[in-house]
Amino acid sequence: MISFWSRLLNLIIPPICPLCGSRLSVGEQLLCGKCNLHLPRTYYSKNPYDNELAKSFWVLLPIEKATAFFFYEAHSETSRLIYNLKYRHHPESGRLLGRMVAREILNDGFFEGIDLIIPVPLAKRRQRQRGYNQSKEIAVGVHEITGLPIADNVLERKMFVESQTRKDRWQRNENVKDVFYLNHPALLQDKHVLLIDDVITTGATIVECGKQLMQAGGIRISVLSLGFAKGDR
Repeated sequence: MISFWSRLLNLIIPPICPLCGSRLSVGEQLLCGKCNLHLPRTYYSKNPYDNELAKSFWVLLPIEKATAFFFYEAHSETSRLIYNLKYRHHPESGRLLGRMVAREILNDGFFEGIDLIIPVPLAKRRQRQRGYNQSKEIAVGVHEITGLPIADNVLERKMFVESQTRKDRWQRNENVKDVFYLNHPALLQDKHVLLIDDVITTGATIVECGKQLMQAGGIRISVLSLGFAKGDR
């Protein structure tokens, strides 16, 4: 049930859909019904072992399964979801989107067999600048639906590097090469972990994180992101 105070707050400061700018109705969260309906979903969770995202990691990283919530395209309406989350100080949108994707793919069995969640880390300097790690916010939303524990201290980023946003595939690969390291690998031994990121373009960040995680014996890795830039591959 929606509380009286939530209704009152919505009247005083009505929330706005970030995609179309319309006022959200009571009960709508983050997106209006129309924009939610037309979100370009991938539906990869229905075939998580053999879809375009999963195939993009073949040879590069031995992942178990992969899915993304929606197809991402730079400068499109849906790109505002990622932009607002990362650059306009809206960490709450990460949690809402995490809950949305988790609810939608739960019945597909995507989370079955997974032991814990690992959000892709930010460099400490970048996290201080932003005030939060957007991947962890998404992970918290997923945790709230699935109950899966979050391990956000086993994988760390060594340094701040330039934004990936305007780089080509080769530059992205170089930008994240050797910047991650693994803490306490014994804690991950024989675990099935879910790497969570906000958007996957070339997949370079996931591959570099995965290489570090593979140092833990018997580990299995699956991948979940909000956006997947299919056209960049």
